[in-house]
Amino acid sequence: MVQETKEQLELEAEIKQQAQKFLKYLNSTLPESMELEYEGFYRRGFFVSKKRYAVIEDGEIIAKGLELVRRDWAPIVKNTQEAVLMAILKEGDSDKAIKEVKKAFKRIRSGKVDNKELVIHTQITKPLHQYKQVGPHVVAAQKIEEHGVKVSRGTIVRYIIVKGKGSISQRAVPYEYSEGFDYDKDYYIKNQLIPAVERIMYSFGYTRKDLEDMAVGEVQQSLDAFF
Repeated sequence: MVQETKEQLELEAEIKQQAQKFLKYLNSTLPESMELEYEGFYRRGFFVSKKRYAVIEDGEIIAKGLELVRRDWAPIVKNTQEAVLMAILKEGDSDKAIKEVKKAFKRIRSGKVDNKELVIHTQITKPLHQYKQVGPHVVAAQKIEEHGVKVSRGTIVRYIIVKGKGSISQRAVPYEYSEGFDYDKDYYIKNQLIPAVERIMYSFGYTRKDLEDMAVGEVQQSLDAFF
């Protein structure tokens, strides 16, 4: 095992050295106003598209375009996606990845997740009366104003989606006034967690239906079946 680690490090050093040589040669052929830079060496990576990916460097996940780096997704969703990526990219542990997903489903279903883990942040980009389509962030902003607080363009609205009747938008409650409300379990599973996890699991053969079944405990398969 020690010998393998040494060989791996030597191979990585050689790859980095060759990359610098190639970069130096390529830059010598480019106009003076152009120059390519070396970004880094990544042992493993996960790519949804060229602008949406995650790589690991020195034990840390570096992500672009994925939910874990966006503020319009709840913390429990971002943390779960990061845990899944860490299990796959750092540890190569498929069983642990699927356990993280099941753990998040179970926590949300319990109804005991703290509201601070469910907060969605969205920026108001224009006066509220100019919105033709009234999304959850607009409804939440309107409810904030009902409490006497002015919401203007540029304001970051924090809200959660709660249980009740009506559309998802109408059930958006500002985080500041969310105490006493029960969050909508189905919304956070179907509209937040599953879409974020699906982007990763799809590559291993899991469909949205598989994840929906897993959320209610109907799927017994291990992710190992797809490796």
